[in-house]
Amino acid sequence: MTDAVTTTEGRDPIALPFDETDMLARLRPWIECESPTYDPAAVSRMMDLAARDMKAMGWEVEVIPGSGGFGSSVRAKVPHPDHGKVPGIMVSGHMDTVHPVGTLQKNPWRVENGTAWGPGIQDMKGGNFVMVEAARLIAQAGWQTPLPITFLFTPDEEVGTPATRGLIEDEARKNAAVLLPEPALRNGDAVIGRFAIARFNLRTEGKPSHAGWLLKEGRSAIAEMARRILEIEAMTSDDCTFSVGVIHAGKWVNCVSSTCDAEVLSMAKTQADLDGGVAALKRLEGERNGVAFTVARGVTRPVWPLGQAGDQRLLAVAQGVAKRIGFQLGAQPSGGGSDGNFTGALGIPTLDSIGVRGEGLHTLGERIETASLVERGKLAAGLFMGIR
Repeated sequence: MTDAVTTTEGRDPIALPFDETDMLARLRPWIECESPTYDPAAVSRMMDLAARDMKAMGWEVEVIPGSGGFGSSVRAKVPHPDHGKVPGIMVSGHMDTVHPVGTLQKNPWRVENGTAWGPGIQDMKGGNFVMVEAARLIAQAGWQTPLPITFLFTPDEEVGTPATRGLIEDEARKNAAVLLPEPALRNGDAVIGRFAIARFNLRTEGKPSHAGWLLKEGRSAIAEMARRILEIEAMTSDDCTFSVGVIHAGKWVNCVSSTCDAEVLSMAKTQADLDGGVAALKRLEGERNGVAFTVARGVTRPVWPLGQAGDQRLLAVAQGVAKRIGFQLGAQPSGGGSDGNFTGALGIPTLDSIGVRGEGLHTLGERIETASLVERGKLAAGLFMGIR
């Protein structure tokens, strides 16, 4: 892998004809095809749309049926004589979002004063689209990238990638580099290195009773869960955090609830921090106030260590491209998990968060800077032509 980008026989990827207005027009259908993770049919519709667009470019496209209650995935190969002969470049992206169907009514597609809005536009359909556009323009120019390129779009990243982790890891092992067009960090930086992200399922089990007539005979699972949540979140440190984001309990206000379920997300900077956090949560198990408390570990994203040599070499290529475009590209580790946790943990050179610039991801104000479509398109094209 080179540590700088130069043109290849006069082929300058920075000079490719990226057109912001045209890109916005063709990105719009992707944003207006809502695709929340827990609606597999909706996610699969988004995958079919992306597959159709890539097939129209003459790419080899495979729609992979969903599993585990999630939508389908799409694998697309840009035409290249060396597919299957040499390790190539993998673009790993997800098409699922956190926004339920109907969010378009609250955050509709619109473009105003250099900003475009819409659910999933920043995280991460905008970045996925930009990478596809870069590969399209390279092929349209009649160029061949030094290494073959494979796109893999998956349906379940927002819930920890429980169904497609193996698919991602298997594909990554065939490649020399992995690029993830997750949103750029707020200052425009990329990500090399991510902390572990672990999910836990909590349950309290008490004793039911009539809340108005026999309140004292009951043992409230809700009340005990509330106390446990305060205890768990108080364990947060700079190196290992705990946040309860989901609670389910009760059906009748006049009944003392006998069960309560909650979900915890934990960030850990190192494997030792993760192990310590898991142990601390498990030590809380047991009965208190007549209510049993249990902890079950869910999906975990492994630590992607900072400073791996292959990641640094890949970053150097990207920085060379960025300098020629006219901006400085920094990089730092991040606490937000992505599928880069998996590929980085495998030791495969990985560069994450090279997607569009924007704000408000996971909110009703999700938006991007429209100029970043061209900026990040040029960055992607430079990477495709510069990684060898």
